[in-house]
Amino acid sequence: MKLAVVDYGSGNLRSAAKAFEHAANGAIDVIVTADADVVRKADRIVLPGQGAFGDCAAGLRAVPGMVEALEDAVLKRGAPFLGICVGMQLLAATGYEHGVHAGLGWLGGEVRRMTPADPALKLPQLGWNALDFAAHPLLAGWPAGAHVYFANSYHYAPADPATAIAHADYGGRIVAAVARANVAGTQFHPEKSQAIGLRLVSNFLAWRP
Repeated sequence: MKLAVVDYGSGNLRSAAKAFEHAANGAIDVIVTADADVVRKADRIVLPGQGAFGDCAAGLRAVPGMVEALEDAVLKRGAPFLGICVGMQLLAATGYEHGVHAGLGWLGGEVRRMTPADPALKLPQLGWNALDFAAHPLLAGWPAGAHVYFANSYHYAPADPATAIAHADYGGRIVAAVARANVAGTQFHPEKSQAIGLRLVSNFLAWRP
């Protein structure tokens, strides 16, 4: 089995890949790649992301054939997909960070700047936050109130609120994870979330949507 970590110049690739390599323990071949053909044939796909929405969207589209390869593998063939941080936000139709930018549109909705009700809460949201989450195979084995690591100033509002499987509170309720069919994403960083994050990574490797 092969898992492709998509390299499109967004950074944060090695730490994400290391988390999946650790959880796979040699049972799955984890490949960091900018080769669209490798991604098209992969059994599972991870799309990390950090930085601004528009830069990440442009970077992904700049890799020859990559968006088409992702659509072939994920939307047509049904390969399990996990977007991390901006990688999750790219599931939106539109992002409003430093302008108006088109996302992949797989789950629709928008990515907008966070507006905490408490003025003492600074942006970016940087650090640990507790989650309120629904039952889902990706979150299996989590304790109530599990804490994970965030680093974001923008939040994703998917077109269908039912696709949100976890929320956090940062001066207001924000979507922390989404899932529909074989497509999932986390606003938080599993690779920085210690045992809780590694459990999600392991769950993703075993996920059969």
